[in-house]
Amino acid sequence: MRPTEEQNELRAAVRTLLEREPGAAAWQPLARKIGVAGLAVPEEYGGAGGGARDVQVVMEELGRCLSPVPFLGSSVLVAGALLASGDEAACARLLPPLADGSSVGLLAWAELGSWDPESVRAGAVRGPGGGWRITGAKEHVLDAEGAGLLLVAARTGAGVSLFEVAMDGAGVRREPLVTMDQTRPQARWLLSGAEGRLIGADGDGQRVLSHVRDLACVALAAEQTGAAERCLELTVDHVLRRVQFGRPIGSFQAVKHRLADAYVLVESARSAALGAAFAADEEPAALPRLAAVAGSVCSEACSAVAGEMIQLHGGIGITWEHDAHRYFKRAHGSAQLFGSAARHRERLGAELGLLPE
Repeated sequence: MRPTEEQNELRAAVRTLLEREPGAAAWQPLARKIGVAGLAVPEEYGGAGGGARDVQVVMEELGRCLSPVPFLGSSVLVAGALLASGDEAACARLLPPLADGSSVGLLAWAELGSWDPESVRAGAVRGPGGGWRITGAKEHVLDAEGAGLLLVAARTGAGVSLFEVAMDGAGVRREPLVTMDQTRPQARWLLSGAEGRLIGADGDGQRVLSHVRDLACVALAAEQTGAAERCLELTVDHVLRRVQFGRPIGSFQAVKHRLADAYVLVESARSAALGAAFAADEEPAALPRLAAVAGSVCSEACSAVAGEMIQLHGGIGITWEHDAHRYFKRAHGSAQLFGSAARHRERLGAELGLLPE
């Protein structure tokens, strides 16, 4: 499962651009010059027709620099939900602007801290003229400035379904959330009789969201791997330069052991993330199981390595003079995104028939 020449070139291009264009300003160059916004969108809808392993390359690079661009929320979650819905008309209408970066999408999905599709409680009922009216609250929606498309999961009489909702429509209110990780903005969306347009088949949302959760875990695992790798690089550089008792602290055996343990965690995360991405592309039946593995392994690895970074920088803690706290915040915020490591292990147990779903 070595990267292809095209994937190596993609990595180099993304890394170079992110070094030149840090922060949210990188999104339009990434979308228009490199085409990352439509990376996993089929060519018929204006995308590049890439797969999960291509997405993995981009997510690793975004994780290395904690980029706040909306790739995960728009290009993975929303594009993935539209494609999984099987609604060709909606895909033809909504995917091209997402693929070229002229539009950014949001998926309002989680409720009460749960990303399990069966936990959706927001309701949708038939309104005047045969449309739908949606009422409920959506938490932890990955936010993005200038977003133009909102997809909402709500429950109808047939089950969980997916709806397109006008962001500025009546009965729709957005509340920005104060998050620990300021590089990943989130919002709460409150809907009160908001008008929605059904995407896909009524009652098919649970299947769609289950698949999107797996894709999200695969992409997030790659981001966590990239962040953990960068934490280790910065820490190794520090311990080779920091001198105590007349020698670099990196020469002390205890420090070497901790760095070796961190290296094993990074490489274990890389293997888990790569295995899940390969399953998404080549072995869909194994995706739920390997996505759960990646969600557990990579979350815990990133948190542990980010913690070691702080400790081996002398317990630097929360100070804007160094980026260590930013990686620590991203690691712990991401560890709860799309489900905790413990929840992923529960899902794995259910996939293996060891636990009830």
